Amino acid sequence: MSRSPGRKQENHKISRELFVLTYGALVAQLCKDYEKDEDVNTCLDRMGYSIGIRLIDDFLARSAVKKCRSYSETVDMIAQVAFKMYVGVTPTVSCNSAAGNEFSLILDKNPLVDFVDELPAERASLCYCNLLCGVIRGALEMVHLAAEVTFLQDRLKGDAVTEIGITFLRKPEDRKHRRN
Repeated sequence: MSRSPGRKQENHKISRELFVLTYGALVAQLCKDYEKDEDVNTCLDRMGYSIGIRLIDDFLARSAVKKCRSYSETVDMIAQVAFKMYVGVTPTVSCNSAAGNEFSLILDKNPLVDFVDELPAERASLCYCNLLCGVIRGALEMVHLAAEVTFLQDRLKGDAVTEIGITFLRKPEDRKHRRN
């Protein structure tokens, strides 16, 4: 179909509620498909990783951020720009190590669990939002930062907050590239 020259292309955005409900249906289906919570967690992490390796291009194009010089700058960028842009919340950042390679993103409100009261007792080891860990890990890997990303606390499991831990796997001096 042809477009009339004066007509602007419309931006179609999915509503947050529809996304959250769809995500809930995805997790419910994975719980039906897999007996073990570990398998569901792995599947969600893999899905998130695939999203993260593709999402980083959109993030870099839309945010126009400058190169981060340290792990703390990187985590601040994830919290203040990326989470705000894609999830609609801004987590608090805390550094968990003297080496400066372990950080926590603390979410007072997690929009992915808006319609979830609690996990069923038989799914106690399920990381419902493990997709987020995969997204962060995939995006970081695409900018050449190897990291381990895990849930440290989860409100769905009775914790006071939701906390995502990020551990960078290389020392900062290992990241420097030699110039020829």
